[in-house]
Amino acid sequence: MDNPQPLEEEAYDMSGARLALTLCVTKAREGSEEDLAALDDMYQQLLFESIMKIDPTAQEFQQELVKFQQTMDARTDPISCAFVVLMAHGNEGFLKGEDGKMVMLEDLFEVLNNKNCLALRAKPKVFIIQACRGEQKDPGETVGGEDIVLITTDHPHTIPTYTDALHVYSTVEGHIAYRHDEKGSSFIQTLVKILIEKKGPILELLTEVTRQLAEKELVQEGQVRKTNPEIQSTLRKRLYLQ
Repeated sequence: MDNPQPLEEEAYDMSGARLALTLCVTKAREGSEEDLAALDDMYQQLLFESIMKIDPTAQEFQQELVKFQQTMDARTDPISCAFVVLMAHGNEGFLKGEDGKMVMLEDLFEVLNNKNCLALRAKPKVFIIQACRGEQKDPGETVGGEDIVLITTDHPHTIPTYTDALHVYSTVEGHIAYRHDEKGSSFIQTLVKILIEKKGPILELLTEVTRQLAEKELVQEGQVRKTNPEIQSTLRKRLYLQ
């Protein structure tokens, strides 16, 4: 049998500017200030230029993303990547603004895709979403093994509209996202800790985030709950932040 060929180790060029936008609803979301503080520390450590907007309405979620896109496209210096952190109450596919109205996540993602944001064309766009995706609660299951998924990608001459994006949800579809009133959310706190302290491609680091969260036992209303993030990636290359 022929020896398998190793995967190419091509990585995104991270020598340009790193930009971050955080939109966070704090209303009725105790502990979100701790998440904002942790994110601010991460941005400083990883050399991101950061913008934070607190308590955006549903319309302002969209407006701030468009403003972020327009600012990037107007710059003359090279941009390497963008982080967008969205924190709010939500449901599957939607976030709730400070005004109680809903905005579609897909509409927000569209603003920075390869068609609509020239500055980020073929460059990584990382979306971190700390929000509920439904009302289901996971009590956990007993298992004895792991599933391994191998993802391979092609390198076409033209670029698909939706490549180079990474969407990291705090919980899986249909489920609650947990947040401690004083310590913040386990997802954001664990994510920040791993991205600051560990080195490696971001998908490997996110696997470590998933592992650590899967080992935690969260107690809600006296019941033990389990939670894990969901990672959706169309990245074509390895993304290193350190």
